[in-house]
Amino acid sequence: MGERNWMGLGVRLLVAVVLVGLGFSYLTAGHGGERDFQKALEAMKQVRSVRVARSLDISPNQHGDASWDLVCDQDAYRYAFHMVGTDPNNPGDVTQEEIHVGSTDYEHKPDDTWQAHRFPNGVRAASTFCAALAQGTDSTVLPDIATMIRRGILEKGDKKTVNGVACREWKVTLRVGANRMEHDTLCLGLDDHLPYEMVVDWKRTRTVYSDYNAPFQLDLPGPELQAASATSGSN
Repeated sequence: MGERNWMGLGVRLLVAVVLVGLGFSYLTAGHGGERDFQKALEAMKQVRSVRVARSLDISPNQHGDASWDLVCDQDAYRYAFHMVGTDPNNPGDVTQEEIHVGSTDYEHKPDDTWQAHRFPNGVRAASTFCAALAQGTDSTVLPDIATMIRRGILEKGDKKTVNGVACREWKVTLRVGANRMEHDTLCLGLDDHLPYEMVVDWKRTRTVYSDYNAPFQLDLPGPELQAASATSGSN
């Protein structure tokens, strides 16, 4: 009888230890993961300008570099892309540059002229990306922090420096589709909580973020071209 009592007491103590451990893990995870990412999400809501640079291996024989310069106060952004083929039997070199002002896309042509393309209001416009940032939803310009908070497994990493900014790495594991797990490494600023680097295992993608809310302006196509595109878009 006494032995059963001791055994029962031992089981209850073991359960209590497990529950305390689970509670401690929950509190630690909330403090070291979700809470830091929530701060990042709130900080991103204040972003009004940013530069983004991305490099990726499109295929074993193709490397690409892309950049975005977003200025919300101009309702404008610049997008540039450069792809190089490394296969000597099938070399390739593609360059693309676009400047979006409002709902007009100005495409830089090989003869150094700009060709305007009109889109419905809000489509591919900087204001759409800026509104998503302000609302804390996925802007496609900065990392989708909200989804990482909801569905990601967050693991605290080491401190490092990216372009002179001190940040802390976080390893993020996300389920993508039914059969694939995505592994990201995100570096959040120690002082401002903003993302400064993200590395994704998909296509060996590395993205660097800089010049948050810096007072830079984009060099837009000439006013005569903007006026001509506005006139043609109203017809």
